[in-house]
Amino acid sequence: MTAPKKPTLLLLHGTGGTEHDLIPLASRIDPEANVLSVRGNVLENGMPRFFRRLSEGVFDEADLIFRTQELNEFLDEAAEKYSFDRQNIVAIGYSNGANIAGSLLFHYSDALAGAILHHPMVPRRGVKLPDLTGKNVFIGAGTNDPICSPEESEELKSLLENAGANVELFWDNMGHQLTMREVEAASAWYTSNY
Repeated sequence: MTAPKKPTLLLLHGTGGTEHDLIPLASRIDPEANVLSVRGNVLENGMPRFFRRLSEGVFDEADLIFRTQELNEFLDEAAEKYSFDRQNIVAIGYSNGANIAGSLLFHYSDALAGAILHHPMVPRRGVKLPDLTGKNVFIGAGTNDPICSPEESEELKSLLENAGANVELFWDNMGHQLTMREVEAASAWYTSNY
């Protein structure tokens, strides 16, 4: 615990990443925040992920629901073990990590105080979202992202806003990669909200 009043940044890597990948990103967003970085416990061809998928862009919905609940329970346990405020967690996720963070928002009104989602997809369709009033969400998207279409990003923004969240959607004229412009926009958004 370095700064008890600061949010705890929950870092969630992309497919094939590790718990070390987003640490430099966290220090750019908030060098004083507490950091909880998690490695996905599902392997796809030896690459860590946070939940199974059936194919590119097609989620194993049952596994997504199970892994989302598992992560939410882990956050409860970690908050107790490491003495951080369970109600003040801001997720920073990239790709697969952004999808599990989005799934936390879709399933639990109190799982996250907010989220920075880099290149997320809509985790589930046809479900009623919990009340997300007061939750701040940043979505970083690429206009040429081959994995996550612009329509998908707009749909996610709309679903979260309809549940009461305050959403900022940042566009970069790139693909699925995380750019410095996107990181700087996320950092500015975080500074103005936290």
